[in-house]
Amino acid sequence: MIIIGIGNVLQKDDGFGVYASTYLKQNYKYSQDLSIVNGGVEGINLYNYLIENEHVLILDILNIDDKPASIYAIPAQEIAGYGINNGGAHEIGIIQCLDMLEMQGKDIPQTMLIGIVPGEVTFDFSLSEELKNAFEDYISVVLQYLKKHEIIATKKEEITSLQEIIDRAKDPSGAMDLHVI
Repeated sequence: MIIIGIGNVLQKDDGFGVYASTYLKQNYKYSQDLSIVNGGVEGINLYNYLIENEHVLILDILNIDDKPASIYAIPAQEIAGYGINNGGAHEIGIIQCLDMLEMQGKDIPQTMLIGIVPGEVTFDFSLSEELKNAFEDYISVVLQYLKKHEIIATKKEEITSLQEIIDRAKDPSGAMDLHVI
């Protein structure tokens, strides 16, 4: 299985998936091999990850008409087409990647999107208070999904906080492990 965090940390809540994948990578050990990739806004460049993995978990915001911080788990095949012209370039790319696999007659991996409704998407290195307050619940949903698929997460002794991860994203030296492609 692979977890791909999607989003743009320059646009406040849009970076949520990247922050969540970084948090999971830095703060947990897993009972099975699990790749965690910060896909950022790579979109179409994530295509090979879909080809190379049988099971993909996408962490991202979900632009739907609902209360900010509402959390959804949706099989990605059910939202094919909804990402097109819906805002961010990363949304187009990851959904189009799944569509491309299907059009090429290739196997489509089991793909789940765990999405959260954003409170605010604007130019800022941060998260809205709604999403900060819902962060632990979101991580819990991801961990429950992993457990359902027999991957047990154990919290490490030393924890990197969400705020530390957000602060590292502001570092122009690239010291933060935000973008791993």
